[in-house]
Amino acid sequence: MNAQQMLKEKMMSTAEAAKLIKSGDLIYTPSASNEPADLWEAIADRAEELEGVRVRQFLTRRAHKYLDPSYSKHIKVESMFVTAPIRKQVHEGFATYMPWNFSDMPAMVRQGGCDVLMLAATPMDEHGYFCYGLGCDYTPACVEVAKKIIVEVNPNMPWTGGYNKIHISQVDAVCESNAPLFELEQPTISAMDEKIAAPIAERIQDGSTLQVGIGGIPAAVCKYMTHRKDLGMHTELVTDYIGEMMETGCLNGSKKTIHKGKVIATIVEGTRKCFDYIANHPAIEFHPVDYTNNPFIIAQNPKMVSINGTIEVDLFGQCCSESMGPKIYGGIGGQLDFARGCTMCPDGQGFIVLTSTTKNDTISKIVPTLTPGAIVSTTRTLVDHVVTEYGCVKLRDKSMQERAKLMISIAHPNFRDMLTFEAKKMGLIV
Repeated sequence: MNAQQMLKEKMMSTAEAAKLIKSGDLIYTPSASNEPADLWEAIADRAEELEGVRVRQFLTRRAHKYLDPSYSKHIKVESMFVTAPIRKQVHEGFATYMPWNFSDMPAMVRQGGCDVLMLAATPMDEHGYFCYGLGCDYTPACVEVAKKIIVEVNPNMPWTGGYNKIHISQVDAVCESNAPLFELEQPTISAMDEKIAAPIAERIQDGSTLQVGIGGIPAAVCKYMTHRKDLGMHTELVTDYIGEMMETGCLNGSKKTIHKGKVIATIVEGTRKCFDYIANHPAIEFHPVDYTNNPFIIAQNPKMVSINGTIEVDLFGQCCSESMGPKIYGGIGGQLDFARGCTMCPDGQGFIVLTSTTKNDTISKIVPTLTPGAIVSTTRTLVDHVVTEYGCVKLRDKSMQERAKLMISIAHPNFRDMLTFEAKKMGLIV
């Protein structure tokens, strides 16, 4: 049986594909725009027939019907990163958060198993392959162990390079959707973002390899990079900045020691403009997250630079990037993976970025100790630089006393006396 015959045999309606889900199934679905659209709605329509279905996903972006708390007794979400569509349900106990480093998720899949993998993909090519398009993440691990694989073909999905293909012979069912891909609105770069980004940009040398996250500050850093030369990129996520950086020539990967000339990532979040740019791009590849986020791989890149945001940092240098007190608002993602990779890189640099205050300067985000219940996302031993609008300080190789003084120096002036008082009370400074 050839590929076209297999496709014809496995093609079915979305409603028929939804019937393949059984009570008690553990379902994995990929990140962001790689999650199916219409298939989830069809499953929600038959939720009353199901009990004990568990769903695991990183970066849930669509507000699907099954995310409503009324569905939780039938379909329970175990989110690996808490995004807006699922945050309220997690806070109210209708869904839950699974704290895993992004790089560890493929191992979790292989060890714990997967009943059903559901993913959005490109139409099949002439060789019988579908492409994941906007990512790779833990999907290859799911392909290895899943008992059933359902592909929702979407013609809007771009074909991209890398280890992100699946053959029709590996698939159990194929259905179709023409739903628009989820697009993540790009941030407006503020004057504050530029102020925080400036000292980071000054420290990035020609020939560096970058990992940048999402948000105004990383976007501002990328904006400053257009005058640099021979930059590379090894990151977990790419977004709209990639087009301008590659078109201007500052990002060419010519100095990389592995994957020379290539941008390496595991997922995409951005707008249609970004999706169109990366489609069939010969210098952009997507690989599994246990490769892209492996600290030993990250450390092989020359002059590795990571830039990631956080919620609060204490005087010891501990970063909470997941919660406000005990309430989860995000996830650790790959922050710890890249922090470790940069410390292992002989000439690596890590930057943790945040504004010094919130709520109109009434709350300091530089704190004596983390808020009770707050989660330590990145430990003090792996934090290199911390940056606010009041400057950039290097904590790595500094004593506790030096760290406290440096952190106070980049806090908002309104809170420096309080932080100094608390630091003395704790015996950090005299």
